[in-house]
Amino acid sequence: MPVTPMQITLHDTRTRSDRLFTPADPNRVTLYVCGPTVYNYIHIGNARPVVVFDTFVRLLRLAYPTVRYARNITDVDDKINAAAATEGIPIRQLAERYAQAFHEDIAQLGTLPPDVEPYATDHIPEMIALIERLIARGHAYITEGHALFHVPSDPSYGCLSHRQRDEMIAGARVEVAPYKKDPADFVLWKPSPPELPGWDSPWGRGRPGWHIECTAMIAKHLGLPIDIHGGGQDLIFPHHENEIAQGCCAHGLTEYARYWMHNGYLTIAGEKMSKSLGNFRTVRELLAQYPGEVIRAVLLSGHYRKPLDFTPEALAQAARALDRLYTTLARTAQIPPAAIDLTAWGRTIGLTETRIEQLTQRFGPTHTPWDATHGPNLAPTLPGLGAHPAVVAALANDCNTPAALAALHELAAELRAQPTPERKAAFLASAELLGLLYTGLPAWRQGLTASPSAATAPHKELAPPTAAPSQRPHTPGASAAQPHPTTPPTAGTGTAGAYPTSTAAGAAGSNPTDAASPADVGPMSATGAYGSNPTGSANTASPSPMSASGAASTGPVSSAPLTFPLTPETIEALIAERAAARKARDFARADAIRAQLLAAGIILEDTPTGTTWRRKLTK
Repeated sequence: MPVTPMQITLHDTRTRSDRLFTPADPNRVTLYVCGPTVYNYIHIGNARPVVVFDTFVRLLRLAYPTVRYARNITDVDDKINAAAATEGIPIRQLAERYAQAFHEDIAQLGTLPPDVEPYATDHIPEMIALIERLIARGHAYITEGHALFHVPSDPSYGCLSHRQRDEMIAGARVEVAPYKKDPADFVLWKPSPPELPGWDSPWGRGRPGWHIECTAMIAKHLGLPIDIHGGGQDLIFPHHENEIAQGCCAHGLTEYARYWMHNGYLTIAGEKMSKSLGNFRTVRELLAQYPGEVIRAVLLSGHYRKPLDFTPEALAQAARALDRLYTTLARTAQIPPAAIDLTAWGRTIGLTETRIEQLTQRFGPTHTPWDATHGPNLAPTLPGLGAHPAVVAALANDCNTPAALAALHELAAELRAQPTPERKAAFLASAELLGLLYTGLPAWRQGLTASPSAATAPHKELAPPTAAPSQRPHTPGASAAQPHPTTPPTAGTGTAGAYPTSTAAGAAGSNPTDAASPADVGPMSATGAYGSNPTGSANTASPSPMSASGAASTGPVSSAPLTFPLTPETIEALIAERAAARKARDFARADAIRAQLLAAGIILEDTPTGTTWRRKLTK
């Protein structure tokens, strides 16, 4: 039976239409996305294209054997110069600091590195050569130490933004200097005074303008024209418009990129993000309050071309929805994922026979997705291999991540209702395609916090363990507990790297007694809104009381908390003490420990392989 080939449709900014994606060379797809200017920590708006295109590239890599993905680092810019001068440090030192911070931050969002990450200052010779070509072809000129692109020399200028000439001059953010031949002309090279960075050139010591670096690096690392150029909507004009002019005029091309993808703006509670409004949010600040996976889920919750309002409520909804997915893993922990027949799967999603053959030669006839039940996959080979056709189809439809997330939640619901290895494999592979479940179940369930305030507030107090895991069990009438260390808690900070990964006894098991009910968290709709009314609460049946002295349940007892820090180590010790109490049939003590931990926001789950714990979400 013939299979409909996979069709990836993109909304092309230049033509303002949805177009079927057809690469110039199906054996080598080229994609370039504008990266950060490293003068400070990136803000959450900067992170949106990083996450969006990380997800889209995962889809491309399923369909094509080679995807050459480049994302640049701008390390020469007037903002960098100003920031370094303010701190009184060398420009290189500041740029390297924030480039490293950028990599650290986006790694916590689950993004994979691009194939090429060129730095602007490593390509000064290529920029100079490009300017020389433009001068030789009559598209640029030198005046007062500046090299300027002459906009009237390019009759197709404005093809991307579709702006009128007066609009382009007003929106170009360029100085209308007296030495320009035309007000719309823009800088390719400018002179540098001694205190600023500069490089020798045929026109004197200077530094590149804003736009020239991307054109030079694309030509070197990808070759012109490229298949896809991406970035934020704010870059359409003048940056990308000027890139087209430089690249086409220097190389005699009629096309610079076959497709243009631009993500929409990000707002904070309905307002534009700005320091003056006090709503400026860096990714680093948010990572100190929320897990990176929650931030990623919010960035994927709206269609990439639409505006996205980034709010605490959106973060809370994303956390609850992710917890629902992880609860699905916990409930099906005893079911291993099936090995997926790659030939059958490839035909189902519409891969070409050539591509299917390439995949089977590389991975073999079958592929078993990584089971995030046991922890994170630190070295994914081809993320999304074996993903469900509904998730693949959603991403192939102009990278519709809200629809893909909705399909993922439907897969989770089906897996909970009818757990099978095949459903488990499709669910895991689909999550991997979206870049989710990368935290792994143990770390997620033990490290999750409910809100920024919960992430930074002192933990609730509860009775300390009376015995370490390796010591004797608790017995009625035992002496008072030993003093407990007073080191600050390290779990639950919302920082991915701080998540504890140990459990009391093995991996999380199936059928946890305190798992959230199916109605706790609703799936996300195709519009990007997560379901409402999630409680995240556990079974809260009242436990048997325990006396202050630890007596058995023959009389009234108190479960009032005592004062000591709630760290992963103390939680594990209390779990061990509870296990010992149950073994000794001291059920009053065991129930009281569970109740005290629950009051402190810790949910225990008894499984066939032992007891695991996680932090409770709140409304």
